[in-house]
Amino acid sequence: MAIVVASSSVIRKFFSNIPKTYEVINHIITLGLDVLWRKKAARIASSGGGETWLDVCSGTGDMAYALARVARPDTKIVAVDFCLPMLSQAAKKPGHSRIFFCVSEAGSLPFAANTFDVVTISFATRNLNTTQDILLERFREFYRVLKPSGRFVNLETSQPTSALFRKMVHGYIGLMVKPVGYLISGSKAAYGYLSYTIPRFFNAEELAEIMYLAGFKKVNVTLLSFGIAAVHTAIK
Repeated sequence: MAIVVASSSVIRKFFSNIPKTYEVINHIITLGLDVLWRKKAARIASSGGGETWLDVCSGTGDMAYALARVARPDTKIVAVDFCLPMLSQAAKKPGHSRIFFCVSEAGSLPFAANTFDVVTISFATRNLNTTQDILLERFREFYRVLKPSGRFVNLETSQPTSALFRKMVHGYIGLMVKPVGYLISGSKAAYGYLSYTIPRFFNAEELAEIMYLAGFKKVNVTLLSFGIAAVHTAIK
């Protein structure tokens, strides 16, 4: 379901206010599952090798660091985000020398076509979905910077196929995300936004179809935790 939720400038403002608490809130809300999900996505991303990897909408760098832990020592990892406070928080972590940080909008990446062997994104695709057309444009930009036969790995919340379980998950999100996020971060707006977007995002099949429309082929879906999240892997 495509739905307009906020402009990119508003979303940037949300995330500028929460970098110091962002990761701990994610861990609390997901009961630590987000760490396991990123590890799974990083292993999938690394399976085809390659020398140059890109993590877009990297935020505080959780996915970039997960990639660094499974990459060969000579693999170059670039982390891109449009929010400088989030990237600054990422650069404070141990092991940052493995990662190059770059401030950029996801829709106009400062890289030549056919540059990267892998492009990843984790828990940020919803933020690109201000409209379905804009999400499609962003996916086409990721396609542009990938090398031929390069891999796109998308980790995102999804919609469980069981109607009962989906209702339970949405109820949990409504009860937990905004109150817990606000209590720890002090930002009611940021976590109100997140609690609004999660239940309204595409299911796994709908997101796969958008990837095909962007030009990708061989889209494969791995459901995580009974469909609460999903890894989509696609090939240029």
